[in-house]
Amino acid sequence: MLLEVKKLSIEFHDHDVPERVVNKLDMELEAGDILGIVGESGSGKSMTAMAIAGLLRRHDMKTEGEILFEGEELLHAKRDTLRQYQGNDISIVFQEPMTSLNPVKRIGWQVEESLRIHRPDMSKDERYRRAIEVLTDVELENPEIVYKKYPHELSGGMRQRVMIASAMICEPKLLIADEPTTALDVTIQLQIVKLLQRLNREKHTAILFISHDLSLVKRLCSKIVVMHNGNMVETGTTEEIFHNPKMDYTKELLRAIPRLEKIVF
Repeated sequence: MLLEVKKLSIEFHDHDVPERVVNKLDMELEAGDILGIVGESGSGKSMTAMAIAGLLRRHDMKTEGEILFEGEELLHAKRDTLRQYQGNDISIVFQEPMTSLNPVKRIGWQVEESLRIHRPDMSKDERYRRAIEVLTDVELENPEIVYKKYPHELSGGMRQRVMIASAMICEPKLLIADEPTTALDVTIQLQIVKLLQRLNREKHTAILFISHDLSLVKRLCSKIVVMHNGNMVETGTTEEIFHNPKMDYTKELLRAIPRLEKIVF
């Protein structure tokens, strides 16, 4: 098993009364699979993603449970251990690339960042060739030109492709995509989903796809976890969730999908 989350709980202690945002979550992801986590805003989806990526480090936060990546416990691991995985075996793509990309650094420098950390023996020319390779992989036209540009010179869809390229440059075993299409129009959303499908198929990269958009999850994921108020309310294959949902909350989510979702693209 690539990823095992066991009884994960996340609790904030920044108010008089502790707030539990994830409650005893269990889930698994096998190598090469695509798992979707769905639910409304505030359901605990993104906090779960941040925990798996090793990005929860607040003094006012309490975490319990285990996050096992290929058997290695990461939830309570030391910072040095986490750094070995972050950007190397586990990468994450966030919702809004403009806030993730450095506005004063060129695209190429930012795409190569994980190589400088995890592949220190690579030469400058080797890093450049690898950067061009991944920019091409994510279907950016004229990657040599994109390499030299700044984030503000690219469209939203192009910036998201750059973020995916940055995440894929070390060929991670797990890609966490946290609402990666929310800020994009419908046409670009579908392009990004198709890109993730292709990378999964060709690179055998497991994907954890976080979204509130069930129509996109249906297109991309083989299994789904449904979350509500920090709790997992239902899990199953995509076919089971869409055609035989058991819980009322899941049925409500499905009823909320626009009818246009039935159009085949």
